[in-house]
Amino acid sequence: MKKVKVMSVIGTRPEGIKMVPVIKALQNDPMIESVFVNTGQHKDQLDQVLNLFSVTPDYDLGIMKNKPNLEQIIATILIELSKILDKEKPDIVLVHGDTATTLAGAQAAFFRQIPVGHVEAGLRTFEKYSPFPEEMNRQVVGKYTTLHFAATEANKRNLLAEMVKEDEIFVVGNTVIDALIDVSSKKLEIPPHIKSIIDSPYRTILLTTHRRENLEELNDVYKAVNHLIKEYNDIQIVFPIHKNPAVRSIVSSSLHKNSRIHLLEPLDYYVFSQVMNCSHFIITDSGGIQEEAPALKKPVLVARKSTERIEGVNAGTLKLVGTNTEAIIKESKKLLNDSSYYQSFFQNKNPYGDGKTSEKIVSVIKNYFSS
Repeated sequence: MKKVKVMSVIGTRPEGIKMVPVIKALQNDPMIESVFVNTGQHKDQLDQVLNLFSVTPDYDLGIMKNKPNLEQIIATILIELSKILDKEKPDIVLVHGDTATTLAGAQAAFFRQIPVGHVEAGLRTFEKYSPFPEEMNRQVVGKYTTLHFAATEANKRNLLAEMVKEDEIFVVGNTVIDALIDVSSKKLEIPPHIKSIIDSPYRTILLTTHRRENLEELNDVYKAVNHLIKEYNDIQIVFPIHKNPAVRSIVSSSLHKNSRIHLLEPLDYYVFSQVMNCSHFIITDSGGIQEEAPALKKPVLVARKSTERIEGVNAGTLKLVGTNTEAIIKESKKLLNDSSYYQSFFQNKNPYGDGKTSEKIVSVIKNYFSS
């Protein structure tokens, strides 16, 4: 069997966290020639992840230099990536998840009739504007894909319902568990101001919000936080704020000033994983945290109307609360007051895998080309 040339295309921080284990597994396999393209969609934040895991891209497109809009991002990736595809002529292109990089990467490969492997395939809410634009990105990418790497059986069922052939779907778990196991084994320094926060005697509630579709309702989430910090003297809120100016404006006008509300710049992945591990529970509208937190045995209140990680809800590791102020307060108080309710979040097996997902993906790719 000749070497298989695999091109991995990523551009955002979440993609980096979840694809670095795959890229490392590809680079370490003697039967694989790995090419790694970074579009630079989240340049600084992704560079932190790549440095943490000691991974260097072969190509860095740097697409965000002139602050492009969404349409320009996709167009630029299509144009620049097509040049690289013509030069490298990979056997397969790997994309991850549901970003603009994912969509443009899959489309560029399709235009060259190069097979696409989609990591984290089959996530669906079946509501095209929730999350926006991610839900439609991943549905469209599914149409371009040859090898669908689904995290769970529920994701597989979604793909089967869309008439994807069963022999093109591989349930492999989620690579975020691979990344979490890797990063938790590292012993790195934590910035002193963060260490003082997580070493304090307060119970920590980790808060993250950034979804576009939630912007008009974030004020309701922050009202709940204001209520909790006032009612409970033994808690603190740790809130790494997304770079989106719209989010920051709402935070500034809605969250009360309090010494136990810690507003932070975005944290690198290692530090963030340590904050997650030290938290009592998490309020988030993030997708990745819904997968990571169960591995750390941390309850998650999902501040979204719907979630594509429905297996987490079914397993009891997640609770869907939306952005309703009263619902967030009610569930938070149960987690703060009721130890048996708190423990109920960990009674079932983590639905997202065993930390060997990257190895399984590489094996599937080799088997596909050997046959």
